[in-house]
Amino acid sequence: MSDKSAKLHVVKDIHPVVSAFTAAAGLMRGISIKHFTPKSRRREFAVLERNQDSHRGRCQIFREKGAGTVPTIVLGGFVPDATETVEFQRPLLRQHGSIYYLNYSRAGFCQEMFAAQLADLIEELVRKGQRPLIMGISFGCGLLSSFMRTAEELVHESVRGLILVSPVITTDDLIRPIEQKRDGVRILESNLKKIVAADPSNELDISKHIERSRRCFQALFNAGGENRILRVRHLAIRKKINDVIEHTTARGGFERVTALRNFRFPLLGRTLFHGPVLVLLAENESDILVPSSPTLKLFSEPSLFTRIFPACLVKTVKSYVVGDGVAHASLIFHHEAYNALLDSWYGKLLYPRLKLAV
Repeated sequence: MSDKSAKLHVVKDIHPVVSAFTAAAGLMRGISIKHFTPKSRRREFAVLERNQDSHRGRCQIFREKGAGTVPTIVLGGFVPDATETVEFQRPLLRQHGSIYYLNYSRAGFCQEMFAAQLADLIEELVRKGQRPLIMGISFGCGLLSSFMRTAEELVHESVRGLILVSPVITTDDLIRPIEQKRDGVRILESNLKKIVAADPSNELDISKHIERSRRCFQALFNAGGENRILRVRHLAIRKKINDVIEHTTARGGFERVTALRNFRFPLLGRTLFHGPVLVLLAENESDILVPSSPTLKLFSEPSLFTRIFPACLVKTVKSYVVGDGVAHASLIFHHEAYNALLDSWYGKLLYPRLKLAV
């Protein structure tokens, strides 16, 4: 919005006609975004041979065809699915190439399986003569960081660049040390702490904590929708997000948190990726990431982040509306602010000569 003093409004009643439009919007998305299976899945099948239970953690891969030759692979956060996370970035990304989405399983999560499927997908794109960009959002950035740390050199050479949106790359980004909790414990922080400490064999205990987390994630998303107009696309995405929250099993949620717990913070003496990296930090990032967050500290100091990402650009995403600060990974409600930065970065990265000519 160009008027910085514009007020926000909330829609309290949903008319049946709006519900019909919401269903239609979901149908159109379903037509555009289709299941995709790489021709070679050698890494995925190797993981299955080593660990038959890993099938529960298989990601679903989707593709949305684009006009260009530079695809983007999207890795979502805890919720929503990757296919919903970038709903308002899809037209922008499609200008440069197809979009590939990795949606995490509802029934479980296996980081080894995730890495195998991502590597197989990258290999498939390379066979087509394409070098993808990979966009991680929140938890997805931690997965991407771990993936790049252990990936083969050929994979590194095959990736054109990385985008990290509100990165969470260690549990310490969300849970403070005990001595730093004088100001009280946040709801998300409290829930995650209990899940991290839960006994993996105690299904009842896990279910109790995950159920509490469901309500927490619903509250966080609903808070983002307060005092603003929710249009048809917002309503369609809200329905999808609630579906993810409600139908992810307790075991599936627990294993996602377990993956977060196992993330290792990058070593500052070792380059994680030599190619171009864009980091987008929300102006209200500290509402979710704790003050002691190692990731916030990392990306606040060029002398630190250039040691792991030599070609890194860090941008703060700010709202166009006074009093409506951009929240953690708020790609849905603050898409205009994100899209302006993404569009600029894609343009400079992919078409540098054209930019110079202009």
